[in-house]
Amino acid sequence: MTRFASGVSNLRSSQIRDLMSLATRPGIISFAGGMPGNELFPLAEMDEIYNDLTEREKQVAMQYGPTCGLPSLIESLNSYLKEKGLPVDTHKLLITTGSLQAINILANAFIDAGDSVITENPSFIGALSAFKSYSADIQTVDLDSDGISLEKLALKLDSMERKPKFLYITPTFHNPAGMLYSKERRIALIEMMKDRDIPVIEDDAYGDLYFYEDDLEDIRPMIAYPHEGVEICYTGSFSKIIGPGLRLGYMLVPPHIYDKCELIKQSVDACSPSFTQVIADKFIRSGAVKKYLNEVRQEYKLRAEAMHKALKSSMPEYVSWNKPQGGFYVWVKLPKGINSMSLLKPAIDKGVVFVAGSTFDPYAAKDDCLRISYCNTPVEVINKGVPIIAEAIKDAYKQLELK
Repeated sequence: MTRFASGVSNLRSSQIRDLMSLATRPGIISFAGGMPGNELFPLAEMDEIYNDLTEREKQVAMQYGPTCGLPSLIESLNSYLKEKGLPVDTHKLLITTGSLQAINILANAFIDAGDSVITENPSFIGALSAFKSYSADIQTVDLDSDGISLEKLALKLDSMERKPKFLYITPTFHNPAGMLYSKERRIALIEMMKDRDIPVIEDDAYGDLYFYEDDLEDIRPMIAYPHEGVEICYTGSFSKIIGPGLRLGYMLVPPHIYDKCELIKQSVDACSPSFTQVIADKFIRSGAVKKYLNEVRQEYKLRAEAMHKALKSSMPEYVSWNKPQGGFYVWVKLPKGINSMSLLKPAIDKGVVFVAGSTFDPYAAKDDCLRISYCNTPVEVINKGVPIIAEAIKDAYKQLELK
């Protein structure tokens, strides 16, 4: 009998990946995937960048590059992040093949089989899968309206026999909960973690996709605040600000952590694609990234507002959700007695797919919410699809009342 590693045995296919196969069915409305709309990609800018490359630049693009990333991209990305207040002078930047690779490398660097890590509940399924692949013991702490519950986090830390290897959080436009940590919660969390010798992994794939200028102070990354006594490992992505097909992400981490992560990456894939690094570098240097983000933010805002309006007009009073301030997602809270998995089949039968809330719980226990994304769905399709989910919820509630 084939003997797999224990970490591989712990892995399960993501419901999101399984559901994405339905998206190709004719007529299906998909609120499942957290991906940009194809029609929103900056194709003209990509064409212009490639056509303007010199022969030497194209040769670099086709060749292996340094494990840490092409020096030109590291330079331009450092400048981009410095404008946002990130500590690029005291931390080191490592280019990765998507931000999930950054999270995976950090997990590899910290986790021995059986080690505890703390995540929010709900949490990003990709990160949970990465932690499980190293046989981590995942401990969770609930979110409230301002972020991770500090009271519950304190209780969790005090009750653990062994110190967790790290705390993993997504403070800005959370996946899946769609919420935004308040400035006060970010500062208080840094203070709580001070001198505990527990690194914080701050996952920030969506921070550039804010809708309201008033939120700029709240979306300031935690790593940009004074955090002496707390090691913060920051991860980011090009997937949401240019395109997932580039397969580029990055981590900004303290130098001694960087040294270990670079060695791990070297053993994983040697280097990230030089071709897409050249494109991303030019996209940043030309200023196209800022122009593109200004444009795409407006479209995502339009879709988010349409989603919120459709929910208000379709959902019964016993259903609640977050009003999107940025990012890709709405987290819909169901009434007691209804689980989101039970709604999936009737919704799919009527042509709509979403992601059940239990997908984002490492133990698949909490299923009182569902995630719907508006990022790759035009307004007219949102208006058609949301009432179908609402109808499935109403039918389930009627059945609940009859019991």
